[in-house]
Amino acid sequence: MKKILNLQCINCGKEHKTSETDFVCTACGGNLEVNYDYKLISKRFSIGKLKDNREYNMWRYMDLLPIDDHDKVPNVHVGWTPLYRCKKLAKELHISNLFIKDEGRNPTGSIKDRGSAVAVARAVELDKEIIADASTGNASDSLACLTASLPMKSVIFAPTSVPEPKLVQLLVYGADVIAVEGSYDDAFELCKQTVEQYGWYSRAAGFNPYTREGKKTCAFEICEQLEWEAPDKVIVAVGDGTILCGLWKGFVDFAKLGIIESMPQMIAVQAQGSAAIKEAFDEKREVRSVKAHTVADSILVNYPRDAALAMQALEESHGFAVSVTDEEIIAAIPELARKANIFAEPAGAATYAALKKLVAEGKIEHDESVCLIIGGNGLKDTDSALKAVQTADIIPANMNAVRQELKKKGLIEEA
Repeated sequence: MKKILNLQCINCGKEHKTSETDFVCTACGGNLEVNYDYKLISKRFSIGKLKDNREYNMWRYMDLLPIDDHDKVPNVHVGWTPLYRCKKLAKELHISNLFIKDEGRNPTGSIKDRGSAVAVARAVELDKEIIADASTGNASDSLACLTASLPMKSVIFAPTSVPEPKLVQLLVYGADVIAVEGSYDDAFELCKQTVEQYGWYSRAAGFNPYTREGKKTCAFEICEQLEWEAPDKVIVAVGDGTILCGLWKGFVDFAKLGIIESMPQMIAVQAQGSAAIKEAFDEKREVRSVKAHTVADSILVNYPRDAALAMQALEESHGFAVSVTDEEIIAAIPELARKANIFAEPAGAATYAALKKLVAEGKIEHDESVCLIIGGNGLKDTDSALKAVQTADIIPANMNAVRQELKKKGLIEEA
């Protein structure tokens, strides 16, 4: 791939050809970052060409993705999700502009479809027969979906805490599921060891650098949908850190190509019980493992695998991290749905909970534009949503009972 200069280790700086390794540094085992030849790419990638491009999915940015051919990938529409401008909610929060990027509109209801699409395309190019992943649900669901019709098996290492809707998706798409009695981190290590032992391809975020490249297309879309501008602040839920640094990479790519002039400030949102990156960033130290616990399973991580790049993104963007409680997350689910018409899974709702907290603390200026990334659809975890709402009463099948129920709800006046 001529458009790629090298894969560079974020720890020791060693540069690798794409043929030398697919996953980690051959010298120190550190995570890799894809470096592009922007001078070459600029000759064929421009705003004008994007305006003429009628392929409204993530593959419209093919020149900035680390694959050469996606023709063999299933014809599944990934990307080009809606970006809503929420004027009424922005006014209520006393900020200039509020945009919400609804990634729950992807094929499996998650932003993880972007990373899986690139990983699967890369695996197809390498003629791999088995691709594996460890996930709390969303990443593996997307992998299972994108490989379902291919002559390629997907093997999923899933902790037993995976919400049932996410497990059902895996089974429906035909993935081989290995249920692990343990945490996500336990599943990750087993997946890593299995891939190394049997020579399989790995989709695991924080291990496979190409998944990060898929997620950056979300940032490309935000800029394009905002008429070639970036918002002042981007608020994103963080577990392993791959989505955060992937988004930042997207903004950096567009800036290097001269497509955007200003860069956003990145804000990482973590659950209070799973805040390894926030704690490390605030204390200006390396990340340490925590005993994670949160209702937001998508960001339930003991040791974030992409922490170094995530903290680098916060540093370079002059951003910061914020934590929210499980109670704040649960309360945010129905509030976001009723005020912005978006049903978010807990991790997605966490960004709205964080926005409210930041506004109350005066950390967002009134004239700033803010973009929330809603990473997953609420149907992925209905049990959590049910904790925040009152279920319907069951009534007898007669009109007298209907009248009594309507009176109780205040929908009609007493006779």
